[in-house]
Parts: sequence; structure tokens; C-alpha cells
Amino acid sequence: MPPGMWHRTNPHLKNLLPPRIIGGQDAAKRAVAVAIRNRWRRQQVPVEMRQEVAPKNIMMIGPTGVGKTEIARRLAKLTGAPFIKVEASRYTEVGYYGRDVESMVRELVENAIGLVRQAEKENVREEAQRRAEERLLDLLAPSPPAFNTTADGPESPERFQRTREKMRGMLTTGAMDDRRVELSIEQKSVPMMFTGMGMEQMDVDLQGMLEKIVPRNSSRREMSVREARRVIFEQESDALINTEKVNALAIDLAENLGIIFLDEIDKIVASDSSHGADVSRQGVQRDLLPIVEGTTVQTRYGYVKSDHILFIAAGAFHRAKPSDLMPELQGRFPIRVELSDLTRDDFIRILTEPRGALTKQYKALLETEGCELIFTDDAVHSLAEYAFQVNQRTQNIGARRLNTIMERLLEELSFEAPEMGSSRVEINAAYVKQRLEDISNDEDLSKFIL
Repeated sequence: MPPGMWHRTNPHLKNLLPPRIIGGQDAAKRAVAVAIRNRWRRQQVPVEMRQEVAPKNIMMIGPTGVGKTEIARRLAKLTGAPFIKVEASRYTEVGYYGRDVESMVRELVENAIGLVRQAEKENVREEAQRRAEERLLDLLAPSPPAFNTTADGPESPERFQRTREKMRGMLTTGAMDDRRVELSIEQKSVPMMFTGMGMEQMDVDLQGMLEKIVPRNSSRREMSVREARRVIFEQESDALINTEKVNALAIDLAENLGIIFLDEIDKIVASDSSHGADVSRQGVQRDLLPIVEGTTVQTRYGYVKSDHILFIAAGAFHRAKPSDLMPELQGRFPIRVELSDLTRDDFIRILTEPRGALTKQYKALLETEGCELIFTDDAVHSLAEYAFQVNQRTQNIGARRLNTIMERLLEELSFEAPEMGSSRVEINAAYVKQRLEDISNDEDLSKFIL
């Protein structure tokens, strides 16, 4: 396990629940937080017991836009766990055209590779920066083939070193960031016959073979020192990182901490019909079962066991019930949590409490134009009321309704802001009413605009 990785899986449970992460839905947050905490607990028990402790998979039941995905995604990020969201309806039974269910495990490993590489990059950052600086100096002040007498006086190693150190100081202060240099960039050229094929659809062995035989093309590009520093740093980081170590750590991370969020699980419930799409839906459930129960999947980085991956399934279940799933699949999701429709109070909390609340986002965006945006309390209450009412009268899309309402509310202001200069705009209930009243009262318009 990468250094510093396990401690992130050991947060205090109540620290996972604050509204700054996401408002409301405490029951769902609590269920996910306990499941994540259990990953850490499992690592503390004796090895012989550790293999017997299976993850308690969760099924979230609730309408769209109430925070199902966001809860899992944010808690996974807090703990440094690899996380992917997949839509169950996009998978097809083996033998049908489409993505096979094992590809979700491969995608999870790719996510883990990214996390581990980032951690390893931090470990080698200092050395990579040192090497990048030396290479930049080589580009800016290349060593002469011989130290000869010049028109300006004798060229000597000492004089060259003084020049180089002077340039080093200018690099450190950023004085040379706009200087142009020429840099060699290495790229793989993918054969034309494979450019239209997604790598996840290729056989794993074919992927590995292609990576070995595909030629690398080097090209020279002119760029600023500022850009070259970033490119060279990435090149040096890659050279310092042990790829085999990264792959091994990533597989371990995916197997023990990985979270797969299966959205739209209700869409693979077969209806009373027994042919066509319903046969495929039933087949997807059968194919999912061994992955959730625990199997070994071949990836380009090695074999990955899914026995201890945490699966979180979610669905609205408007036309079906969780009990309509295959009994064996139901049994693999012992924890059921129902998320409720969002209320006016929920919308108020969502607009104000989270760290990335929409009101805070728009304030920050318009500040870049010199426009100070002020949301009064009555404006927030009014926005929450409009969101709630439109959801009640038209299709209920949960918190996503706030995105369309806020964009409609501030569309004109966002357009005019670059011409307004330094200004202060107060968004109050009257402003909200002026911008939204006519549209929200017209059901036909609100269906298409809000």
C-alpha cells in the first residue's frame, strides 16, 4: 500500500458527514461511511480472519438528483479510494454487442493506477524538479565542445559555470519563463486500423502486445521555458517512477479499497416478457453476479480479485422493485438505504452549505469580472421554493434543477458582466421573482427551460 494511503482510509466517521460535503441524506451518508470505515477495520484483524470479512455492499434507492452518486464519490475522494461510476444499462450479456461487465474492474484498476502514480510522483518530486532544472539549463546554456579563447576573452569552465549559475537564478525567479526553447517530445503512433477501437474493447493480451510493438515517434517542438518546465518535469517523473511497483500497488489498492458505483441497476430488471431486451437484461444480472460475489479478472496490469471491492448499486426503481432482481444478486447487497425527495429546506442547504455550493461558484466566477455578487437570505429561500415547485409540477430531477434555475437567473448578468467594470449586484427575492416568475408559472415553458 502506498505510503500515506492507509491513514486516509481511517477518518472519524462523523467527519464524513458534515454538510460542507453534501447537504441532507444522512442515512445514506452514514451507510457509506460505515462501509468505508469497515475497509480500515478489516486491515486490523488477523490475516486468517481478513480473508473472511466480505464487504457489505449497499443498494441506494431514490429518485434522480438526490445525491446518490455524489455521496459515494465524495466519500471515496476523502479516503483516497479508487472510485468509478458505471451505468448498469450500458452493459450487455456476453455474446451481445456492447461492453462486458469485467471492463468495470479494468476501469477501476486504471483509476487506482492514477492514484498511485500521483502518490509516487509526490515522492520523486524533488529529484524530478532538480533534473528538470538541469535539463532546462542544458537547453539555455549548452556546454561548449571545448573551452577556447573568444573575442570576449578566454572561455573557461569557471566562466561557463558562472554563466550557468546566473541562469539558474533567473530560472528560479521566473525571469526566463517567456524565453523560447526547442524540446524533443516522444509519442506513440497508433496504427490506423486501431484508432477507431476503444482500448477497453481489445483483448488484454492484444493491448500489451500493441504497447510493445507500437513505434515511438520523436518530434521537436518550440515552446516557452514555462511550458517546457512542466513537460520536462513529467518526463523526469516518469523516468524515476518504478512502473512495476506502481502496477502492484494499484492492484492491491483496487482489490482492498476499490469502490464501484453501479448506477441504474433498476434498468436491468427484466419485465414479464421473456424475449428481446429482457433476455439481455437478465443476462447482465447473471454476468454481474460473479463479479460482485468475487472472481478474478485479467487486466493489462495483472490479475485482479473482486472479492473485497465495495459495490454500491443505485436506482430510482419507479417501475420495478429491488426484489425483482435475481435473488442471488439481491443477497449480495445486504444494506438497503432509501433516499428521500429533496424538500425546500434541502434546497436551501444545498445552495449555501457545501464547499462548492452553486451560490459560491457563481460569486467566484463573477468576481473574475470585478462583479461582487451578493445573495440575500430571501433570495436563497425564493430559489429553493422555485426549484421545489417546478420539481413538483414537472419531472422531479432533484438538485439538478438548481443548475438550470441558477443559469436562467444569472444569464443576463453573466453576459453583461465584462462590460460592467467593478460593481456590486445584490440578488434578492424581488430579483429572483422578476427573472423566474413568468417561466415557472407557465408549465409548458418550465418543462423546456427550467
